[in-house]
Amino acid sequence: MSDAISSILSQIRAHETRTQGALGGAASIGDIRPGNAVDVGKTGTSNFQQTLSNAIEGVSKAQNDASALQQAFELGDPRADLARVMVAMQQSQVAFKATVEVRNRMVQAYQDIMNMPV
Repeated sequence: MSDAISSILSQIRAHETRTQGALGGAASIGDIRPGNAVDVGKTGTSNFQQTLSNAIEGVSKAQNDASALQQAFELGDPRADLARVMVAMQQSQVAFKATVEVRNRMVQAYQDIMNMPV
């Protein structure tokens, strides 16, 4: 396994552990294996849906924060220095690229499943 994939997996696992407390002990990626049933819950929404929704909201918040910090820098706010603006912009860019990559892989997985012979 390459270092990039290992890094992404470790980031996903770290995100899971952070959100697991907020979701009340939801099923983790390690729990999803062939033969293991994942409880969908009483509301009918899966934990994956909640996790994905939270991730998209996080990306949106990072982009909005970077934009606000950039605007503050342009207006001459002394609290918004160039280094903070650049770091915030890079963080939002990396988060967006990761989200697009996850979407692309999900679409590819869906297409692979749909092309399987019945």
